[in-house]
Amino acid sequence: MGIWIDTDMGFDDVAAIMVAAHAGLGIDGVSLVFGNAPLEHVRRNAAGAASAFVWPFPVHAGRAAPVLARLETATGILGESGIPTAGQALPEAPDTFHTDAFEALCAWLEKGREDGEEEEGERRIMALGPLTNIAAVALARPDLAARITDLTWMGGGVTTGNHTASAEFNAFADPEALAIVLAHKIPLRMIDLDLCRKVLCGPQDVAPIRAAGGRNAELVADLLAGFVAIATSRGRPAMALYDAVAAVAFAFPEHVTWREARLDIELSGTLTRGRTVIETRAGRGEFNAAYGVEIDVEKAKAIILETLHAEASW
Repeated sequence: MGIWIDTDMGFDDVAAIMVAAHAGLGIDGVSLVFGNAPLEHVRRNAAGAASAFVWPFPVHAGRAAPVLARLETATGILGESGIPTAGQALPEAPDTFHTDAFEALCAWLEKGREDGEEEEGERRIMALGPLTNIAAVALARPDLAARITDLTWMGGGVTTGNHTASAEFNAFADPEALAIVLAHKIPLRMIDLDLCRKVLCGPQDVAPIRAAGGRNAELVADLLAGFVAIATSRGRPAMALYDAVAAVAFAFPEHVTWREARLDIELSGTLTRGRTVIETRAGRGEFNAAYGVEIDVEKAKAIILETLHAEASW
């Protein structure tokens, strides 16, 4: 089987999808979730990306709000669309995502059952936003959630947060969803803020993309430049490539040093809600996840930039 990608479709999500595709991972489907922006903008971004980059796989609209809390998005940082740019933007394209993501994801997880092949193939999911869509499947169809063999999630923060001092955005946006995923013992590998911040992209990385010469060269370069400007506009020299780093870890897990741990999520507290808590000491709780401790920074950055260059050359 191929893989499934769950995303809130910012620029680094688009880059992550490109990394997975260029790594030769067959993408069976993509589900959309609120996060970087409200779902209507996420859908618009997905339609534009699918059109610009000629994606052959189906895209399905998913959850527009978290399990319990009020809607939280990253538009305060990323702008109304969820994708800042230095010029060109994703094209306007028809939104044809009529199939519900819950139904599509369940159907994908169900594959093989009709032939009685309960254990046929891996069912690997790369999740790049709040885990709301995955939690919905776990609650309504725990039998299908149990068939997920690998859920690699860009989220959480081992040491600090970004949306708040304690919480990384994807965890903060729907902590109950992460709690549900953990309660259902879905095999989880976390790519957190600390790991992602090891792989940085600066303004100097934009020019080779722009010079690639393909029909999407200016588009990819402007989107990358807009993403990098999130950091440089705040006085930092470079921007972490977040979801694209998670894609490298997903496609090339050998480039990551993994550590097993007990992962919990704080569900209350003005200053602590959404904080991911890691326990690595033996005997202090059953380990229920793994997280990336180190990554081959040079290889990860090269994979991402080579992927963007290939897309800009097409």
